[in-house]
Amino acid sequence: MKTVPQLSAAEAAALVPDGAVIMAGGFGMTGNPIHLFHALAERPVKNLTIISNNVGEPGLGGGRLLRNGQISRAVGSFFTSNPEAVRAVQNGSMAVELLPQGTLAEAIRAGGAGLGGFFTPTSAGTALAEGHESRVLNGVEQVFIPALRADVAFVRAWRADTAGNLVYRMTERNFNPLIATAANLVIAEVEEIVPVGRLSPDEIVTPGIFVDYLVQAHTTLEDLGTSASVESGKETDPTRLAMARRAFAVLKRGDVVNLGIGIPTLVADLITPEHGIILHTENGLLGVGPAPASGGALEYPVNAGKQPVTALPGASYFDSAVSFAMIRGGHVDVAIMGGLQVDGAANLANWAVPGKPLLGVGGAMDLASGAKKLIITMTHASREGEPKIVPHCTLPLTAMAAVNVIITDLAVFEFIGGQLTLIELMPGATLEQVRALTSARFVEALG
Repeated sequence: MKTVPQLSAAEAAALVPDGAVIMAGGFGMTGNPIHLFHALAERPVKNLTIISNNVGEPGLGGGRLLRNGQISRAVGSFFTSNPEAVRAVQNGSMAVELLPQGTLAEAIRAGGAGLGGFFTPTSAGTALAEGHESRVLNGVEQVFIPALRADVAFVRAWRADTAGNLVYRMTERNFNPLIATAANLVIAEVEEIVPVGRLSPDEIVTPGIFVDYLVQAHTTLEDLGTSASVESGKETDPTRLAMARRAFAVLKRGDVVNLGIGIPTLVADLITPEHGIILHTENGLLGVGPAPASGGALEYPVNAGKQPVTALPGASYFDSAVSFAMIRGGHVDVAIMGGLQVDGAANLANWAVPGKPLLGVGGAMDLASGAKKLIITMTHASREGEPKIVPHCTLPLTAMAAVNVIITDLAVFEFIGGQLTLIELMPGATLEQVRALTSARFVEALG
């Protein structure tokens, strides 16, 4: 059995040359090779390309590289959590390629498998499809995505043996097992290194054949940032809670459900094990339980909103490619997410506003096109009083002909036979209000 060399973080960072393409694992503040990034930020290397889900997450080493001007190009799914990344794009110091989160995971998986790329329906008909080849396959428009590979991969694992076999911890898997296969040089930052034989072959996720160097580095609460502990305080806005309760009423026993950020996350507080509803989070957990009473990401998994949660009996962890295979493969029954606009053709816009950098699509496109049922929760009108249910979306599209149910603070709509249909008024709302603030044509089927 081979022995993988062990380096310090500084020694590992010294292996990265100017102009390198670097892949890095991590989702939000968990599963990130923080110490490798910090060591790289101390080096004089420049003109780097970073491939990562959240490039420049505040508080992480990628953020330091960004501030240092060491990153010239970034490929990822979500950048808007860091205002510095937004400014870097606006002033032209960093170029960005934005990919839906599931597409990013699959592109990395394809690169590691030696494939040239793949076709996917995710992002078809949207701004992200521009410049990509498009074909109709099996009656569905699909976009070609080239595979992704890197010069160097920075992996974060929980434990390794001296042969380089890696074990991951809970939702810290995310992109890490994928990038370990898709780079010419793989450096794994791990919490603990044990002798060969201490790890069971059953628990090894990344075989040591993929790993070139090991770096031992301990995670602290400071490293986890906002995921270090459970957020205090609960959502109390009655209007938002009413919308969450109405969305919950759509769910059925046995449904596998993915909840987006914002109002949809409130639905989780309404679900108990007795309801038999299975929550899925795209960063790698099926069987999400309620938030713990105390503690954080050192003790618990996190959800897609970076919040510590529990795992119910029967839950499972997996990497991001498997997670989005569940989504794209039609195994998620319901996705509940927010919206900026929905139009009369059931098209959804919920990720970008003209005049602002298009830097934050996340997993919305995959979920909107892959879930069997899509429920949108949103206020009926914008802060400026403009209708959000419109004849045609004027904002960049997330998915075409995907929405099934719209729940607003005023009303509930369904698309019945392709027709936008008002089926219910929310408590305190009037039909006149709904008519005045809905610019799309709809039929009324109030009970």
